[in-house]
Amino acid sequence: MQLDRFLPVYDFHEVHSVGVASSPGRVFEAIKEVTPAEMPFVGFLFALRALPARLLGRDSLRVGEGRPILDQALSGGFVLLAEDPGREIVLGTIGQFWSIRGGPSPVINSVEEFVAFKQPGFAKAAMNFLLMAVPAGVQVRTETRILALDTQSRKKFARYWRLIYPGSALIRRMWLRAIERRVQGVAGTGDDE
Repeated sequence: MQLDRFLPVYDFHEVHSVGVASSPGRVFEAIKEVTPAEMPFVGFLFALRALPARLLGRDSLRVGEGRPILDQALSGGFVLLAEDPGREIVLGTIGQFWSIRGGPSPVINSVEEFVAFKQPGFAKAAMNFLLMAVPAGVQVRTETRILALDTQSRKKFARYWRLIYPGSALIRRMWLRAIERRVQGVAGTGDDE
């Protein structure tokens, strides 16, 4: 698994999966095509997360409905760490995720910068989508890992994680369902949420 190359050791993580009756190639395309419009409530959850920074006059990530969510992540501070078409895609970012003010986030532009970054006061986050062939099609698994780069950051992130984990897990589950619906050619209504 490519994710292990970038965060083999981590402090926090979450894993979600769904079975999809399709080929790995088609599922991989769907992962890259899903838009926030196909994920009920995701706009609300992102807006809720960004509210404190916006109230303080800071710019924050705004999710547009029509562009693929992966594209938006890559233009909003994430870096493509690895891509094995039909098998796995890995994204990473670095920040002070717990900071209400948004905190200074180092701009990283490459895999090398992500791997080399070790500055205290920050955390590294990486997430993947991994496809595994199963008799009925493909098992799509997403894992998010976070590594705090010092003790203080770990304590701050732990408080933040307790607060945001339910929303984070909901976003990942909605994302997986949107992938499944897209592969099946079903419009995302959110009725199954």
